[in-house]
Amino acid sequence: MKQYNCDFSPLKEQLKKELEAISIEIKIGLNTLDNDNFCLLGGLATIKEQFEKAEAVAASFYLNCYLSPFTDMYLDISSAIQHLSNQRHGALIVIERENRLDSMIRPGTPIGAKLTHSLLESIFYPGNPLHDGAVLVRSNQIFSAANVLPLSGIFVGDKKLGTRHRAAIGLSEKSDALIIVVSEETGRVSFAIDGELHPIVTTSSLIVN
Repeated sequence: MKQYNCDFSPLKEQLKKELEAISIEIKIGLNTLDNDNFCLLGGLATIKEQFEKAEAVAASFYLNCYLSPFTDMYLDISSAIQHLSNQRHGALIVIERENRLDSMIRPGTPIGAKLTHSLLESIFYPGNPLHDGAVLVRSNQIFSAANVLPLSGIFVGDKKLGTRHRAAIGLSEKSDALIIVVSEETGRVSFAIDGELHPIVTTSSLIVN
Protein backbone atom coordinates (compact mmCIF):
# COMPACT_ATOMS: atom_id res chain seq x y z
CA MET A 1 0.00 0.00 0.00
CA LYS A 2 1.36 3.41 -0.98
CA GLN A 3 1.83 6.04 1.72
CA TYR A 4 -0.64 8.90 1.32
CA ASN A 5 0.71 12.43 1.39
CA CYS A 6 -1.70 14.36 3.63
CA ASP A 7 0.38 17.49 4.13
CA PHE A 8 -2.22 19.91 2.72
CA SER A 9 -1.92 22.60 5.37
CA PRO A 10 -4.67 25.10 4.35
CA LEU A 11 -7.30 22.35 4.23
CA LYS A 12 -6.06 20.78 7.45
CA GLU A 13 -6.19 24.12 9.29
CA GLN A 14 -9.66 24.84 7.92
CA LEU A 15 -10.87 21.43 9.07
CA LYS A 16 -9.49 22.06 12.57
CA LYS A 17 -11.37 25.38 12.71
CA GLU A 18 -14.63 23.72 11.61
CA LEU A 19 -14.30 20.97 14.24
CA GLU A 20 -13.45 23.50 16.95
CA ALA A 21 -16.53 25.54 16.03
CA ILE A 22 -18.69 22.41 16.29
CA SER A 23 -17.18 21.63 19.70
CA ILE A 24 -18.06 25.13 20.94
CA GLU A 25 -21.65 24.84 19.68
CA ILE A 26 -22.05 21.44 21.37
CA LYS A 27 -20.85 22.89 24.69
CA ILE A 28 -23.33 25.76 24.31
CA GLY A 29 -26.06 23.21 23.60
CA LEU A 30 -25.22 21.23 26.72
CA ASN A 31 -25.43 24.39 28.81
CA THR A 32 -28.72 25.34 27.16
CA LEU A 33 -30.30 22.06 28.26
CA ASP A 34 -29.92 23.17 31.86
CA ASN A 35 -31.97 26.31 31.20
CA ASP A 36 -35.67 25.61 30.68
CA ASN A 37 -36.22 29.11 29.24
CA PHE A 38 -34.28 28.39 26.05
CA CYS A 39 -35.00 26.07 23.14
CA LEU A 40 -32.17 23.94 21.77
CA LEU A 41 -33.61 23.42 18.27
CA GLY A 42 -31.96 26.47 16.73
CA GLY A 43 -28.60 25.45 18.10
CA LEU A 44 -29.00 21.92 16.72
CA ALA A 45 -29.74 23.35 13.27
CA THR A 46 -26.51 25.37 13.50
CA ILE A 47 -24.54 22.28 14.53
CA LYS A 48 -26.01 20.33 11.60
CA GLU A 49 -24.91 23.05 9.16
CA GLN A 50 -21.43 23.10 10.68
CA PHE A 51 -21.14 19.32 10.43
CA GLU A 52 -22.06 19.49 6.72
CA LYS A 53 -19.45 22.16 6.13
CA ALA A 54 -16.82 20.18 8.06
CA GLU A 55 -17.66 17.07 6.00
CA ALA A 56 -17.12 18.98 2.76
CA VAL A 57 -13.76 20.38 3.94
CA ALA A 58 -12.68 16.93 5.18
CA ALA A 59 -13.64 15.38 1.83
CA SER A 60 -11.57 18.00 0.00
CA PHE A 61 -8.60 17.27 2.26
CA TYR A 62 -8.79 13.51 1.77
CA LEU A 63 -9.44 13.88 -1.97
CA ASN A 64 -5.97 15.34 -2.35
CA CYS A 65 -4.55 12.67 -0.02
CA TYR A 66 -6.09 9.93 -2.14
CA LEU A 67 -4.96 11.48 -5.43
CA SER A 68 -1.36 12.39 -4.65
CA PRO A 69 0.13 8.84 -4.60
CA PHE A 70 -1.32 8.02 -8.03
CA THR A 71 -0.83 11.18 -10.05
CA ASP A 72 1.51 14.16 -9.81
CA MET A 73 -1.16 16.27 -11.53
CA TYR A 74 -3.62 16.47 -8.65
CA LEU A 75 -3.32 20.26 -8.51
CA ASP A 76 -4.30 20.47 -12.19
CA ILE A 77 -7.27 18.23 -11.44
CA SER A 78 -8.27 20.44 -8.50
CA SER A 79 -7.95 23.57 -10.61
CA ALA A 80 -10.03 22.03 -13.41
CA ILE A 81 -12.89 20.98 -11.15
CA GLN A 82 -12.92 24.44 -9.59
CA HIS A 83 -13.35 26.05 -13.02
CA LEU A 84 -15.86 23.43 -14.20
CA SER A 85 -17.88 23.95 -11.01
CA ASN A 86 -17.92 27.74 -11.43
CA GLN A 87 -19.17 27.38 -15.02
CA ARG A 88 -21.56 24.51 -14.22
CA HIS A 89 -20.02 22.29 -16.86
CA GLY A 90 -20.83 18.68 -16.00
CA ALA A 91 -17.84 16.35 -15.70
CA LEU A 92 -16.92 12.79 -14.79
CA ILE A 93 -13.23 12.14 -14.08
CA VAL A 94 -11.88 8.68 -13.19
CA ILE A 95 -8.49 8.44 -11.51
CA GLU A 96 -7.11 4.92 -11.79
CA ARG A 97 -5.31 3.71 -8.68
CA GLU A 98 -4.13 0.14 -7.93
CA ASN A 99 -6.82 -1.68 -9.96
CA ARG A 100 -6.55 -1.60 -13.77
CA LEU A 101 -9.90 -0.52 -15.13
CA ASP A 102 -9.76 -1.80 -18.73
CA SER A 103 -12.21 -4.65 -18.07
CA MET A 104 -14.59 -2.54 -15.96
CA ILE A 105 -15.42 0.28 -18.38
CA ARG A 106 -16.57 0.51 -21.97
CA PRO A 107 -13.63 2.26 -23.66
CA GLY A 108 -14.15 5.55 -25.41
CA THR A 109 -11.72 7.66 -27.44
CA PRO A 110 -7.97 7.28 -26.82
CA ILE A 111 -6.26 10.54 -25.84
CA GLY A 112 -2.79 9.67 -24.51
CA ALA A 113 -1.88 13.25 -23.60
CA LYS A 114 -0.29 14.78 -20.52
CA LEU A 115 -2.94 15.88 -18.06
CA THR A 116 -3.40 19.64 -17.78
CA HIS A 117 -6.29 21.57 -16.30
CA SER A 118 -6.96 23.30 -19.63
CA LEU A 119 -7.21 20.00 -21.50
CA LEU A 120 -9.56 18.56 -18.89
CA GLU A 121 -11.76 21.65 -19.05
CA SER A 122 -11.85 21.63 -22.86
CA ILE A 123 -12.99 17.98 -22.95
CA PHE A 124 -15.99 18.80 -20.78
CA TYR A 125 -16.89 22.01 -22.58
CA PRO A 126 -20.57 21.74 -23.65
CA GLY A 127 -20.82 20.70 -27.28
CA ASN A 128 -17.51 18.86 -27.31
CA PRO A 129 -18.32 15.34 -28.63
CA LEU A 130 -16.33 13.81 -25.75
CA HIS A 131 -18.00 15.69 -22.90
CA ASP A 132 -20.80 13.22 -22.13
CA GLY A 133 -18.60 10.30 -21.06
CA ALA A 134 -15.92 9.83 -18.42
CA VAL A 135 -12.27 10.82 -18.70
CA LEU A 136 -9.83 8.14 -17.55
CA VAL A 137 -6.70 9.45 -15.82
CA ARG A 138 -3.83 6.98 -15.63
CA SER A 139 -0.83 8.31 -13.73
CA ASN A 140 -0.07 11.75 -15.25
CA GLN A 141 -1.95 11.22 -18.51
CA ILE A 142 -5.47 11.60 -19.78
CA PHE A 143 -5.58 8.07 -21.15
CA SER A 144 -9.01 8.27 -22.81
CA ALA A 145 -12.30 10.17 -22.89
CA ALA A 146 -15.98 9.40 -23.51
CA ASN A 147 -15.69 6.17 -21.54
CA VAL A 148 -18.88 4.50 -20.28
CA LEU A 149 -18.96 3.36 -16.65
CA PRO A 150 -21.13 0.74 -14.93
CA LEU A 151 -24.16 2.30 -13.24
CA SER A 152 -25.09 1.80 -9.60
CA GLY A 153 -28.72 1.22 -8.68
CA ILE A 154 -28.30 3.19 -5.45
CA PHE A 155 -31.05 5.50 -4.22
CA VAL A 156 -30.80 8.52 -1.95
CA GLY A 157 -34.05 8.65 -0.01
CA ASP A 158 -36.81 8.23 -2.58
CA LYS A 159 -34.81 9.83 -5.39
CA LYS A 160 -32.54 8.13 -7.85
CA LEU A 161 -29.23 9.86 -8.49
CA GLY A 162 -28.34 11.35 -11.86
CA THR A 163 -26.45 9.28 -14.42
CA ARG A 164 -23.02 10.79 -13.68
CA HIS A 165 -23.34 10.20 -9.95
CA ARG A 166 -24.66 6.65 -10.43
CA ALA A 167 -21.76 5.94 -12.81
CA ALA A 168 -19.25 7.29 -10.30
CA ILE A 169 -20.63 5.15 -7.48
CA GLY A 170 -21.02 2.14 -9.79
CA LEU A 171 -17.34 2.06 -10.74
CA SER A 172 -16.23 2.74 -7.16
CA GLU A 173 -18.27 -0.27 -6.04
CA LYS A 174 -16.27 -2.51 -8.37
CA SER A 175 -12.77 -1.04 -8.04
CA ASP A 176 -10.51 1.17 -5.94
CA ALA A 177 -10.78 4.00 -8.47
CA LEU A 178 -11.55 7.53 -7.33
CA ILE A 179 -14.20 9.21 -9.45
CA ILE A 180 -14.92 12.96 -9.41
CA VAL A 181 -18.32 14.31 -10.48
CA VAL A 182 -19.28 17.89 -11.31
CA SER A 183 -23.02 18.48 -11.54
CA GLU A 184 -24.08 20.58 -14.51
CA GLU A 185 -27.34 21.47 -12.72
CA THR A 186 -25.82 22.88 -9.53
CA GLY A 187 -22.05 23.03 -10.09
CA ARG A 188 -21.56 20.96 -6.94
CA VAL A 189 -18.58 18.63 -6.84
CA SER A 190 -18.43 15.18 -5.25
CA PHE A 191 -16.12 12.22 -5.38
CA ALA A 192 -16.92 8.53 -5.13
CA ILE A 193 -14.69 5.96 -3.46
CA ASP A 194 -15.51 2.52 -2.01
CA GLY A 195 -19.14 2.84 -3.10
CA GLU A 196 -19.77 6.11 -1.26
CA LEU A 197 -20.23 9.66 -2.54
CA HIS A 198 -18.68 12.62 -0.71
CA PRO A 199 -19.34 16.33 -1.40
CA ILE A 200 -16.31 18.61 -1.49
CA VAL A 201 -15.71 22.34 -1.21
CA THR A 202 -14.80 24.17 -4.40
CA THR A 203 -13.14 27.27 -2.95
CA SER A 204 -9.88 27.48 -4.88
CA SER A 205 -7.89 28.74 -1.89
CA LEU A 206 -8.78 25.52 -0.07
CA ILE A 207 -8.56 22.98 -2.90
CA VAL A 208 -5.34 24.14 -4.51
CA ASN A 209 -2.34 24.02 -2.21
